Amino acid sequence: MNAYAVSYDLNEPEQEYSDLIDELKSYPGWWHNLTSFWLIVTEDSHSDIRDNLKQHIDSNDELLVLGLSGSAAAYNIDGWEWIEEHV
Repeated sequence: MNAYAVSYDLNEPEQEYSDLIDELKSYPGWWHNLTSFWLIVTEDSHSDIRDNLKQHIDSNDELLVLGLSGSAAAYNIDGWEWIEEHV
């Protein structure tokens, strides 16, 4: 399995996030403790993830999917154990 960081900006006020969040939670592993930032674990490629998620946002929204290398550093982050295990 590969780990990816996913971040997004939904650029319309009061935009509905539920379909996008449901899609992110459908991946085999996920972590979400920061606003608009997720870590997911999947066999899918970064392009597949992008294509899956962009169906749930508007054309003026922004979406970023980054593959993770396996190294990380953080301060005062809840769920750090999950990150150490999966990234």
